[in-house]
Amino acid sequence: MSEAGLLVSLEDGILTLTLNRPERLNALSTGLLSELTSALDKGVAAGARAVLLTGSGRAFCSGADLAGEGTAGADLGDTLAAYYHPLFLHLAGLDMPVVSAVNGPAVGAGVALALAADIVVMARSAYLQLGFVNIGLVPDAGATWLVAKSAGRAKVLEMALLGERMSADEAKDAGLVARVVDDEAVQLEARAIARRLADGPTIAISLIRKQVAAALTHDLGETMALEAGNQTLAGRTADFREGVTAFLQKRAPEFRGA
Repeated sequence: MSEAGLLVSLEDGILTLTLNRPERLNALSTGLLSELTSALDKGVAAGARAVLLTGSGRAFCSGADLAGEGTAGADLGDTLAAYYHPLFLHLAGLDMPVVSAVNGPAVGAGVALALAADIVVMARSAYLQLGFVNIGLVPDAGATWLVAKSAGRAKVLEMALLGERMSADEAKDAGLVARVVDDEAVQLEARAIARRLADGPTIAISLIRKQVAAALTHDLGETMALEAGNQTLAGRTADFREGVTAFLQKRAPEFRGA
């Protein structure tokens, strides 16, 4: 399932996607973006129940490949619409959770890729950097929305206007990442979380991630109405029946994703 620029594995319900261009700090070429989108489609079809995103080598992702093959053409907006937007909207619309293991620097669109996950685990030595302004560009791939919704107006403006590095601890304090761990533990921690999610009640987890996304733009009444509708759906699943039975029997539930 793997291509040169992307390592893909599906094991016990976890679809692991590893950016594999270490010589380019895992920069995003248009080809790599298409490979990621295709790998997600294939993983869904093959029955994946969680996604783990990470990078090979010393970086998570250095953003768009400005020098190598797949460099954006004259109209950068067209490139975003054709290659970036399909991937990021696909990630947002998945019926399974996404975990990112930020093993090293995440820069530019790499910040968006890292933060597109539901749970972000970041290595202590890693950093985030919205460096677009340093080359005369604006944040893209949804980075503006992702940072603003998580950290607020002041923080996204600081990051976007100054283009400075943000340490892992600063990112956690800002509410951008869930956990910061020692470098050698980042993959193990992220995989353990992905394992827990893949073993969980898939339908409820899917509803939760979309419900939270909707709550960012809905008012209280709209959110409660959505919660009620989703609770009806979740309450009809076999996993709910198993969860209640396991609770009453004082044992761990065995969710099947149905």
